Amino acid sequence: MTVTAATSSLATSKTATETSGLANTSSTEAQDRFLKLLVAQLSNQDPMNPMDNAQMTSQIAQINTVTGIQQLNDTMKNMATQMSAMQVLQAGNLVGHNVLAEGDKLTFDTDGKTAVGAIELDGKATDVKIQVSTPGGQVIDTVSLGALAAGQHGFSLDATKYPADTELKFKVIAVNGADTVTSTSLMRDKVVAVGSDASGLNLTLLNAGSTPYSSVHAVL
Repeated sequence: MTVTAATSSLATSKTATETSGLANTSSTEAQDRFLKLLVAQLSNQDPMNPMDNAQMTSQIAQINTVTGIQQLNDTMKNMATQMSAMQVLQAGNLVGHNVLAEGDKLTFDTDGKTAVGAIELDGKATDVKIQVSTPGGQVIDTVSLGALAAGQHGFSLDATKYPADTELKFKVIAVNGADTVTSTSLMRDKVVAVGSDASGLNLTLLNAGSTPYSSVHAVL
């Protein structure tokens, strides 16, 4: 579930506190159980063949080791939770900003006359083309960007000839001579909220919806 930065931070802090309390209770209960078992063992041991000091010391050392590992794990979990909360707070600064995220939807400027997007090339290309298509896959326009170097490149298209109120997609066709150049389509979108879940930090984008932060390639 995506939430705003402030709400997510409060919820995360509450969860971290509850988790820490449960972890400490679990560790204390484990020690209490061990001590009760040890006392019962000492009370019921054979007086003619009592437990030697080495055995007792070994058992105490074992429970201390297990407890220490458990406490270390609990500490690492708490640190991870706190780091996640800090990421959400920091990412909250992105709300209202435009980003370039992985996607193939064309975005239109406020005047509706210009369509924009971006591409990222893994290598140099002697020819790069942008194909614009309808949701059904019908190609309605092909624009050549010419030769481009490896890296990220933005583009803008004349959208006056495109059908109005239609969600258009674009496809990148990049070649270097006879070889195909691997590319990534990037769409411009606006961050409206941030949040986190089990998979990590997520951004809620105006057009694309919930998007992993790792899919964002640039902040505009």
